[in-house]
Amino acid sequence: MQDLTELLRSNPYPGRGIVVGKDVVYYWIMGRSSNSRNRVFVPTEDGIRTEAHDPALLEDPSLIIYHPVRTMGEKLVVTNGDQTDTIVNAGSFRDGCMAREFEPDAPNFTPRISAVINEDGTFEISILKHQDNGRCQRNFFAYEGADEGVGYFISTYQGDGNPLPTFAGEPIEVALPADPADVWGALNADNKVSMYVKAGSDVRIFNKHLGD
Repeated sequence: MQDLTELLRSNPYPGRGIVVGKDVVYYWIMGRSSNSRNRVFVPTEDGIRTEAHDPALLEDPSLIIYHPVRTMGEKLVVTNGDQTDTIVNAGSFRDGCMAREFEPDAPNFTPRISAVINEDGTFEISILKHQDNGRCQRNFFAYEGADEGVGYFISTYQGDGNPLPTFAGEPIEVALPADPADVWGALNADNKVSMYVKAGSDVRIFNKHLGD
């Protein structure tokens, strides 16, 4: 099992990432462009949304402004794009993911990563990936739960590059730190933007632009 903080320290650009564990969920965003970095997380009635830190500098909002976290009844949906709304509106994690595909940002074709956490602690993680033939490969991973201090990590990219290399394989089993601030501290200082953590009923939001 890998240590999550060590894994992140060794990777300057995992991109957007989701970690699901026992009574804990992480979601963070990173950015290389000024448009991607010009964001903060703000709370909403049923989760969070991204917002431009400086609206005057906002360029194309299509792939950077969305609701990463929303509730769906007693379930919690966490994604890296506007597929959150697709899933919630469908009322079904599988149906929502099957209706979407990777992001249209050639040559990266950023995968859409999503998770749903059920009230009983079971959860699913999905990644929608671009294939060389142009079709979408939709992978689903279903878990009966996680042990205390253990999480399952997936991100959009394996690391930095041009084009960016898509995450490969299954979600990675990781050891979680006791303090979520350690995860925030492990993300690359230049590229990290914001992070959401829900541990039990407690929610913490970290925003680089707000001094976190």
